[in-house]
Amino acid sequence: MQPVRRVWLPKPGTTEQRPLGIPVMADRALQSLVKAALEPEWEARFEPNSYGFRPGRSCHDAIEAIFTALSHKAKYVLDADIAKCFDRINHSALLTKVHTSPSLRRQLKAWVKAGVLTNGQLFPTTEGTIQGGNISPLLANVALHGLETVIRERFPRSGSRGFNAPNVIRYGDDFVVLHEDRHVVHQCQDLVAEWLKPMGLELKPSKTRITHTLAVSEGTPGFDFLGFHLRHYPAGKTKSGKDSQGRLQGFKTCITPSKEAIRRHEQDLRAMVHRHRHAEQSALIQHLNPVIIGWTHYYAHVASARIFAKVHNVLYAMLSAWAVYRHPNKKKRWTTSKYWRVDEGRGWVFQPPHSTLCLYPHYRTPIRRYVKVQGSRSPYDGDWVYWSMRLGRHPEVSSRVARLLRTQHGRCPACGLFFMEGDRMEIDHIIPQVRGGSDAIANLQLLHQRCHERKTASDVRCSGSYDKRHVVEEPDEAKASRPVLEPSRNGDIPA
Repeated sequence: MQPVRRVWLPKPGTTEQRPLGIPVMADRALQSLVKAALEPEWEARFEPNSYGFRPGRSCHDAIEAIFTALSHKAKYVLDADIAKCFDRINHSALLTKVHTSPSLRRQLKAWVKAGVLTNGQLFPTTEGTIQGGNISPLLANVALHGLETVIRERFPRSGSRGFNAPNVIRYGDDFVVLHEDRHVVHQCQDLVAEWLKPMGLELKPSKTRITHTLAVSEGTPGFDFLGFHLRHYPAGKTKSGKDSQGRLQGFKTCITPSKEAIRRHEQDLRAMVHRHRHAEQSALIQHLNPVIIGWTHYYAHVASARIFAKVHNVLYAMLSAWAVYRHPNKKKRWTTSKYWRVDEGRGWVFQPPHSTLCLYPHYRTPIRRYVKVQGSRSPYDGDWVYWSMRLGRHPEVSSRVARLLRTQHGRCPACGLFFMEGDRMEIDHIIPQVRGGSDAIANLQLLHQRCHERKTASDVRCSGSYDKRHVVEEPDEAKASRPVLEPSRNGDIPA
């Protein structure tokens, strides 16, 4: 087994560095195979509120889960981080927990004990999983599996006190525990610290704190998680939120980009503008646009409209200083007319003359609510309709069908009903081919079989010719599980 090569990466916002281990290509390929063998089993066992390093789940799912837990009641929060989680996992405890075949166990043991090569010197690895390997995130999730279960079993729902069980949301080695009783949250902190010891882990004191989402008496209200700031605002400063029955709650749940995330983004923009102070305007725009688009799309699912506008104003000041630096003897009006253009409906746009390339403004990204993944669903559960609609891809269906399901948000355009597993679906040309319609994806739609038959009949009455029908074949497993439908007495096929 070849040792891994040590690479150090800086951690954003700190002076610390993150150690990465880069395996050789043969080990990376073999780790992918082992991961493909272990992941389906563990995806069926992982807890529903574990979102980090899992297929079909993201940071936004974790944030939406926290929003759901906070939307009805202000709560205390244990905001915790595990100290050097990847580097301190106990090998024996991890391999025992994986509980796989002897051959895979020997292979996993060889990987975690392969050693690290730094500056030509070999160092042994007696603990931890090497960050940078394909299988390391899965092993870390296995090591932390059971945290949510042990907390909910220790503090179940109490009908006498009117308390629900604590909400535990975990993303990798970062997690939060939410509950309305401060004493319960303190006990959860002690319970987590005790539960982590057999795995060789402990909480990081500098990044672990207990706060409240609303009460100012508990310190600064709110907390940061995955680059977002989550807190409750009293109804005096903003509109009050409402519960499921329409009653006023007296506070509003608000999620925004964290101050640290905004500061780092502005710092990145400033450094990029400074590096390109002698470059052409088009080169500066080409380097800025991917950074702006990526950052705004990450925060496009929370209350970010005002922050986007504010950051764009900060960037405008940077670009104005960039223009003045390039032409110190010219007036500001001259530099503005040289580098900015007036676009109808959008105001001033940073754009070179006689070019379609322009700077992407932060506020152009629309704010859309994110739809959280359902419960403990996994891409391995066989529901190809749901995952095609959510991800736009699935190995059991064609890419065109999966893309149409995602574009149509899982609905049939004709009847407006959601597609369900077992439904007979067909691809239809919006403009029939006999009328000049093409096979482009923009001219295709996915319909129920009956809806397609009605549309085809309507097209025949108008053109006198049938359109080509594309039947979406179901996976073999879905065909086997779908019951056989017999004709009813009136000759119709029951739904």
